[in-house]
Amino acid sequence: MFIDSMFLMLVVPAILFAMWAQHRVTSSFRRYSEMPTSNGLTGADAARDVLAQSGVTGVTIERIEGHLTDHYDPRTSTIRLSESVYDKATVAAVGVAAHEAGHAIQHAHGYSPMHIRNAIIPVTNFGSKLAVPLVILGFVLGMTGLINLGIILFGAVVVFQLITLPVEFNASSRALATLDGYAMLTVPEVEGSKRVLSAAALTYVGALAVSLAQLIRLIAISRSR
Repeated sequence: MFIDSMFLMLVVPAILFAMWAQHRVTSSFRRYSEMPTSNGLTGADAARDVLAQSGVTGVTIERIEGHLTDHYDPRTSTIRLSESVYDKATVAAVGVAAHEAGHAIQHAHGYSPMHIRNAIIPVTNFGSKLAVPLVILGFVLGMTGLINLGIILFGAVVVFQLITLPVEFNASSRALATLDGYAMLTVPEVEGSKRVLSAAALTYVGALAVSLAQLIRLIAISRSR
């Protein structure tokens, strides 16, 4: 009963918020994918121009399959843009591509939160897979050590998601400042890109909220034994 009440009070609202955030980014991207850039600027063009204006070189820009699968790979200094972004001359595509260029700029300029996040990725990958199974196994076997280990690993996932927030917000800030400052887009187009990126940022907030709610729940359950 205790577990159910904690789930309903903490986890369910967080999940609903995360679902709303995901819907918002999808609808925002769809809306501004229908707004063409007045100068014909494509996503790939925007990524190249943002990098150039920031003095960053040596970054490869590639097309990849999928929808909103865009990302920056710091291991190979590669920006990978999805089919709905790479060669699309829309406000949504330019915003997303400029955001990924923002990550490349962070990497080139030694932005500390990004390097910290990248450094703990192996731990968080390990923790995301084993944390909950370890907690469950600990309860089944009555081993407090396993429960605590699982909670610590899950806590590492929460820390990773927390560090991700400033990384994502900063990348968007860099992107929008460059798009606006160098007049790559008109003022209404910059506002459209901002709406897309703001919606995308909420998905990271939603993911953190779900994980934090789960962590609090796990800690509360472990203390109630």
